[in-house]
Amino acid sequence: MKIFADSACDLPWSFFEESEVELFPLSVLLSDKEYADIIEINSTEVFDAIRQGQQPKTSQASPEKMLNTWNELVASGEEGIYIAFSSQLSGTYQTAVMTSDQVKEENPSLNLVIIDSKCASLGYGLLVKEAVRLRDEGSSVQEIGQHIRTMAKHMEHLFTVEDLDYLAKGGRVSKASAFIGGLLNIKPLLHVEDGKLVPIEKHRGRKKVLRRMIEMMEERGSHLEQQTIAISHGDDLVAANEFKAMIEDVVQPKAIEIHQIGSVIGSHAGPGTLALFFLNKTE
Repeated sequence: MKIFADSACDLPWSFFEESEVELFPLSVLLSDKEYADIIEINSTEVFDAIRQGQQPKTSQASPEKMLNTWNELVASGEEGIYIAFSSQLSGTYQTAVMTSDQVKEENPSLNLVIIDSKCASLGYGLLVKEAVRLRDEGSSVQEIGQHIRTMAKHMEHLFTVEDLDYLAKGGRVSKASAFIGGLLNIKPLLHVEDGKLVPIEKHRGRKKVLRRMIEMMEERGSHLEQQTIAISHGDDLVAANEFKAMIEDVVQPKAIEIHQIGSVIGSHAGPGTLALFFLNKTE
């Protein structure tokens, strides 16, 4: 069985190599040059460019690579499962469906499950890691697909950004709100609802918004002591570790994973972003 994921899951290249997961890199356009995420550019380079005033652009995974991959899957006779970045944030899921339908017209034997995770960053990454665990335990493609779809529905994303200007450039908040927010040190609290980024609250100062994120995890989370939760950060490991310590003062999850936000999501959220991922329902 083959597992496929794209670079918006914000897991490091070492994970893809060690876990035998095939990567579909999204693209980053920087200084008029296009780079394959993770393979040709890393998010530290992207964050440095943003700090210098550049505005990276991003695009979905290559349709040609997907088409070739699905044809290879047919030739090998293996089963496959592709967990995709939220269809509300990228066209990659739709491209996967379109290219797989194209292959199926000539090769009906293609055995591929494609899942719209409606998730992003490590919310998505936790799904991919769970799929690997289930594969290694011997679960079937259908069993993994059913479990991951259920898990995806219950994945919570809470995040805040250091500078509202980055979200303003991406059209997530108005430029006026970003200007006023900068003056007043206002930090937005956002979550993901049906695959879309949705602002829900504003707080003055980072500490207050992080405390509120922990409160919301307590309110929304289920059996946190049995969960591996995740923190992703926009090139600020010190802040991520401080956030981890704040969480551990209040709740004691089974484990807390920390990874840097990848190039694609980082291009829109900007340096200093902090995000928290956990489940609101567990089996």
